[in-house]
Amino acid sequence: MADKKAILVIGAGDATGGAIAQRFAREGYVACVTRRSADKLQPLVDRIRAAGGEAHGFGSDARKEEEMVALVQKIEAEIAPIEVAVFNIGANVRFGIAETTARVYYKVWEMACFAGFLMGREAAKAMLPRGRGTIIFTGATASLRGREGFAAFAGAKHGLRALAQSMARELWPKGIHVAHPIVDGAIDTEFIRSNFPERYATRAQGGIVDPAHIAELYWQLHMQPRDAWTHETEVRPWMEAW
Repeated sequence: MADKKAILVIGAGDATGGAIAQRFAREGYVACVTRRSADKLQPLVDRIRAAGGEAHGFGSDARKEEEMVALVQKIEAEIAPIEVAVFNIGANVRFGIAETTARVYYKVWEMACFAGFLMGREAAKAMLPRGRGTIIFTGATASLRGREGFAAFAGAKHGLRALAQSMARELWPKGIHVAHPIVDGAIDTEFIRSNFPERYATRAQGGIVDPAHIAELYWQLHMQPRDAWTHETEVRPWMEAW
């Protein structure tokens, strides 16, 4: 375990989170991936292992403080030091303001903002004694501006961006690289395939984002030298209106 390094991916779904885990696993990092349902992680874990990597799946609720504390402690004690932590929970919903219930707003904030705080805090606590590490929070268009119907999501993503900025200012001088890449555009997922067929039809032209290309950006962020760190960057398809 002494020479191993782990990457923790919170929200390792079938697209971006899974691609990030696979990209780091190819470099020898132990992929520790989480979703609320551990069973849904098995195909990803199997793919990483089949490619010669090491992976462990954990069913956990990132909104629960005790579960996040226990998860990070378990990985640190039993698997490998966490060198990289990625927060990749989406929680994108659309409701008009009159139809946005308190429960919806609070749940979206819990998933997309509060859970990011819990992961970021616990990852930082593990990394600080070592004086190194990378913490990445996945941002979205809603991190920068609110749109009609996205009050809950934009509120949560704005909060996550503020968290990332605050942590970067505190942790960069202590050797920990905190970054907030913003993904502005549709990502190649089953959701886009099923619900936006016209948009998905632009895939062959590079009109939607390939999760593997997002994963490559995350690897590059982690590998940046300390004299040229990036905090916030944006990635979007060439045809995206912005």
